[in-house]
Amino acid sequence: MQIYLAQPRGFCAGVVRAIEIVERALEKYGPPVYVRHEIVHNKYVVESLKAKGAIFVEDLSEVPPRAVTVFSAHGVARTVEEEAASRSLPVLDATCPLVTKVHNQGKRYKARGRTLVLIGHAGHPEVEGTMGQVPGPVYLVQNVADVAVLPLPTAAPMAYITQTTLSVDDTKDIIAALQARFTDIQGPDIRDICYATQNRQSAVRDLSKLVDVILVVGAANSSNSNRLREIGTEAGIASYLIADGTELNPEWLKEAEAVGITAGASAPEVLVDDVIEALRRIGPMKVSVVPGREENIEFRLPAELVAG
Repeated sequence: MQIYLAQPRGFCAGVVRAIEIVERALEKYGPPVYVRHEIVHNKYVVESLKAKGAIFVEDLSEVPPRAVTVFSAHGVARTVEEEAASRSLPVLDATCPLVTKVHNQGKRYKARGRTLVLIGHAGHPEVEGTMGQVPGPVYLVQNVADVAVLPLPTAAPMAYITQTTLSVDDTKDIIAALQARFTDIQGPDIRDICYATQNRQSAVRDLSKLVDVILVVGAANSSNSNRLREIGTEAGIASYLIADGTELNPEWLKEAEAVGITAGASAPEVLVDDVIEALRRIGPMKVSVVPGREENIEFRLPAELVAG
């Protein structure tokens, strides 16, 4: 069996930074360190950090007084920041810099008197954080149909921002619908879309031309991992989202001569290796990496965690 690995796959710079913030906080301050929400959407990563002394909570009320607190990569609402400040909690903010960029874009559009639309998934922590960062009402649209029912006049000064785990391809139809409906609308430059989301989706499209089955390594609650599986399916390839090698079903591979593997932005490479080992137990195979875009982006850590 021929195994093709997508490039790029797995961790993005924002995820690397968020995990390193928790690990360095544990080294500097000692356990426990409290993390509001899963630092990234991956059970293996969360369990690994728990084993080192991180405690994950969904509400700041669960954090004891003066305990070191980390905000997850998805970002938080202003009310969460204010609650932490009112309790004098020492906070390390692991919000992805690209998410922070979206927050700032939204604030700028609102400051210019524009009504703001956020393109994203209801209930996703990044969406909740973004809507809670921008003052005043923010209208959430999840699809083209939502655009049609926005209770706003067509001449209203409008602006849109997008959830970072959506790519240019995911948002283009919604943006086109907004531009068709509203006569005065602005949005961020296409280059401001999360590079990691776009690159991983493009890599899956390349992979789909070579394989009979696609395995996406990632968590069920990971937005970007689910989207990778959907893209494989849309390309006409049987595609499955699995957490690790234990979830591999040999039945999926019965007719397959070539299998593609990718991983969501919050899935570590060790889980890809685990899936490869599970495939190796099924039969002989050859592994190769599909040429793709190299990613060299690194994000700075908070100053208090940088040695020296």
